[in-house]
Amino acid sequence: MPQDPPPLAVVRQGASLGAAGDLDFALAMLAAARAGGLGPTLRLYRPLPTVALGQRDARLPGFDAAAEACRAQGFEPLVRKAGGRAAAYHHGCLILDHVEPGGDGVAGSRPRFAAFGELYASALRAAGVDAAVGEIPGEYCPGEFTVHGTTGTGRKIKLVGTAQRVVNGAWLFSSVVVVQDAAPLRRVLSHCYSALGLEWNPETAGAAEDATVTADAAGTPEAVSVESVAAALIDAYAAARSVASVSFGTLAASVGSRSATVPNAVPVQ
Repeated sequence: MPQDPPPLAVVRQGASLGAAGDLDFALAMLAAARAGGLGPTLRLYRPLPTVALGQRDARLPGFDAAAEACRAQGFEPLVRKAGGRAAAYHHGCLILDHVEPGGDGVAGSRPRFAAFGELYASALRAAGVDAAVGEIPGEYCPGEFTVHGTTGTGRKIKLVGTAQRVVNGAWLFSSVVVVQDAAPLRRVLSHCYSALGLEWNPETAGAAEDATVTADAAGTPEAVSVESVAAALIDAYAAARSVASVSFGTLAASVGSRSATVPNAVPVQ
């Protein structure tokens, strides 16, 4: 009889390792999974203000100007290994890095995009957000399996962007869930995309709080927080497979990193 898959280790990272440190740690997780030192793991954390640009962005003539525009808006520009065009995130967002050893590699990439899109949309709906899967015309970092929401005025807004990196023996699926305070993200992306010479519609950038449908007895929309969305996402994972809570220190030890105790770890409020 086939054995049940090992539990998914769920790790809540309480402090940022710095914009670059957080991105690098995801790659360290992938390397550890590939080497057999890390089992299925989901890391969740709130990031510092960052614009993660794609490999194609870095080759555009306006890249240096775009990076400077991001810094002027208080966001750290970085080039990521996975994903398409520039995406912005900050303290009002939740980052999920999911790594799995083995799997079906590149052949499984599209089914993973579809499956995770549905998983995240269902979790957001459970948190009281009007969420569905599908690309929005004019969105930043466009993708077929974008998780979007609908505001009270009928405007569709991007809520979750996903990217993945596949290596021989493991894969990493990274997601950004925008929960609160979308205005700074629209602003920095407008400056960034303008410098890169890329067109997009800033009205497509929003947050889960902009598409909340759950109301209290008085009809007032109930607040959606990063913590309530994190809880809904963990519940969605737990409904699909066995999960186990693991400390960040244990995860850092598994990937051979001292990041859990680096002096520049920054609590994100």
